Amino acid sequence: MSDRNAVQRHFADSRDLLQRVTDDGDFLAGIASVAERIARIFRGGGKLLIAGNGGSAADAQHVAAEFVSRFAFDRGPLPAVALTTDTSALTAIGNDYGFEHVFERQLRALGRKEDAFVAISTSGRSPNVIAALKAAREIGLTTIGFSGSSGEMRPLCDLLVAVPSRDTALIQQIHLIAYHAICGIVERELFPGGQAKG
Repeated sequence: MSDRNAVQRHFADSRDLLQRVTDDGDFLAGIASVAERIARIFRGGGKLLIAGNGGSAADAQHVAAEFVSRFAFDRGPLPAVALTTDTSALTAIGNDYGFEHVFERQLRALGRKEDAFVAISTSGRSPNVIAALKAAREIGLTTIGFSGSSGEMRPLCDLLVAVPSRDTALIQQIHLIAYHAICGIVERELFPGGQAKG
């Protein structure tokens, strides 16, 4: 396969999966439910704690930044923390307790019942994400998951956006679109007079 054909194939696969989820009313309703729950968390004085590995770690930071800074228009900051950014905490916990506890330990330190834990794992099987979800359930946090079509996250999540694919790159692309939809809904819900800026 030529490079051009490989690019075309990737774009076609992306288009096909995007069309599939666009046509899935239950999938779209699930994303809307996540946005509604996050807005409720913020209204109740809670915060988001967000975690994932690799590209999902970057997504955790991206989502936190959209809420703390802004998404579409100027407004007050919203409390969201990516558990992927503190290298001292990550390396200390990884060294002292094992890498599977890097999110769980932070979550136990920072999480309160009024908060939500947003867990991102394209495989749905990341041990450190699963451990943090279990801790979040113990503490009483709302648990929100983003995954692909497989894995162990479903019974641990109050709400789960499960992309119907096992291709990591395609799952991440749909996750990104979902995050942006959610950020837009939450922002409009909490700051109804806001005006989008270019």
